Amino acid sequence: MKEFLKYVGATVVGLILTGVLTFVFFFIALIGLAAAGSTTGSVKDNSVLVLNLSGLMNEQSTDSPLDMLSNKTKTIGLNNVVNAIHKAKKNDKIKGIYIEAGAFAADSYASLQAIHDALEDFRKSNKWIITYGDNYTQGAYYLASTANKIYLNPQGMVDWHGIASQPYYLKDFLAKFGVKVQVAKVGTYKSATETFTADGMSPANREQTTAYINAIWKNVSSAVSKSRNIPEARLNQLADSLVTLAAPEDYVKYKMVDGLLYTDQVKGVVKKQLGIDDDDEISQVTPSDVIADDTDDDGDEIAVYYAYGEVVDGAASWSNEHTIDAQVVCKDLEDLADDDDVKAVVLRVNSGGGSAYASEQIWHQVMELKKKKPVVVSMGGMAASGAYYLSAPANWIVAEPTTLTGSIGIFGMFPDMSGLLQDKLGLKFDVVKTNAHSDFETTTRPFTDEEMRYLEGYINRGYRLFRKRVADGRHLSTDQVERIAQGHVFAGQDAIKIKLVDQLGSLDDAIAKAAQLAKVKEYHETEYPVPESWTDQLLDEATGGNYLDEKLHAELGSLYEPVMLLRNINKVDAIQARLPYIINIK
Repeated sequence: MKEFLKYVGATVVGLILTGVLTFVFFFIALIGLAAAGSTTGSVKDNSVLVLNLSGLMNEQSTDSPLDMLSNKTKTIGLNNVVNAIHKAKKNDKIKGIYIEAGAFAADSYASLQAIHDALEDFRKSNKWIITYGDNYTQGAYYLASTANKIYLNPQGMVDWHGIASQPYYLKDFLAKFGVKVQVAKVGTYKSATETFTADGMSPANREQTTAYINAIWKNVSSAVSKSRNIPEARLNQLADSLVTLAAPEDYVKYKMVDGLLYTDQVKGVVKKQLGIDDDDEISQVTPSDVIADDTDDDGDEIAVYYAYGEVVDGAASWSNEHTIDAQVVCKDLEDLADDDDVKAVVLRVNSGGGSAYASEQIWHQVMELKKKKPVVVSMGGMAASGAYYLSAPANWIVAEPTTLTGSIGIFGMFPDMSGLLQDKLGLKFDVVKTNAHSDFETTTRPFTDEEMRYLEGYINRGYRLFRKRVADGRHLSTDQVERIAQGHVFAGQDAIKIKLVDQLGSLDDAIAKAAQLAKVKEYHETEYPVPESWTDQLLDEATGGNYLDEKLHAELGSLYEPVMLLRNINKVDAIQARLPYIINIK
């Protein structure tokens, strides 16, 4: 027995030591990977900036050390790509840009437009752009259209189909489980609640959706028409004929691409542009290399604060994506207000809204910030509903033509689970109470008519406050705001006509305006909030959060949003100022 216990003890100690050593080696490996990822090579003469359009594009890159050890979908930061293109234009050592298109998706066409316009500006320096793809998504092709030459794999395809919005509706699905959603809302066009209460689009929602997807498509098709010298009518004919499934040779015939090449053959094209021999290596640089090579911080500081995702108060949200947490944002804006080195703030907003309460808190902090220095809002793919609420007090608002904005309206959603709990599961409830509405906050019964009247009064007060915030911020009367409110969503190119925005343009345009308002001539921009260190990212993901959620997202695909919605419906603020839960533009 002693010998047995001795061997067991030795085995246990060995396992513990092995585990400790494995963790130590894993940790050292992560340090090495993080260090490698943070270092960039210097830009050599006769270099090419390589843009690998593969993965998901968000406002900022959120890559972490664990990404290098997993098959997680890569996140491309819009900020890094646009910044690198601008710096490459000014860098004499960079002769051109090579775009390699892959499985690529952006959060919005407004984000794509920001890169498209940066590439167009790059071409003005008489430098070249060459693109290649085994296949082109529609968004990738929109960007590729800026190139001098577009090449496609001989067995590849170009996705060119137009734009559609296909929202989903959960009323009948929830009914199967005995769940109903009770709604109080203001706004004929406030269609977010239709997801839970309808079987299809209301006439008002169909009207506004038709308007903004046509506006987006017009911008995309006209830009491609100009770049490729293909009439817009012809591009629409190609989309209608499902050209996505055409033979690759037809794309050349239609002038959508310039040639069919294999991957190794494209290298010869790039080498010819650089004027180097076939045996020479191409000097390739990444966006990080270009940014690191140009660390110009002369002049005064203009802060660019990124606010994207759902507007929330605290941790609770409808999904587990990046959020605009009022508790964090308000503190950050207060710090920027007190920072004498910061002469102006550009608030980069990309959000469909969220909690009305959280939006009000950020609105207040923007007002306080504006007392000390100019505030300019730069709108990304969306800056609507609660996101427009917090943007309204800015000194100046800049939007892309394809930005979705407006949606001035408010609603409350309250699940009634009595059918699930009582009819499906057989649970019974009784109550003893001191006052008429002591059991008001419950999901075990539907609201009474009297309770719904109180709720509607509360929602109406919130709507009137929202409307006043917009009227004060935009220097309009409440009657003027009411005519464009009611939850109506507008594309940026239409929003400027009704004074919801001041200028159509990019983030760079917003930064230039902020400098002008601050009366500074020499300036540089600094991004906030400062990205987490790799150790903080590692600790965050090791505690379960984002990594596991993103794996779930990858597995569920389009079903992820409704699953997370049902999971978190009781955790978020009941009173919401937001767009339809999923815009779903394809």
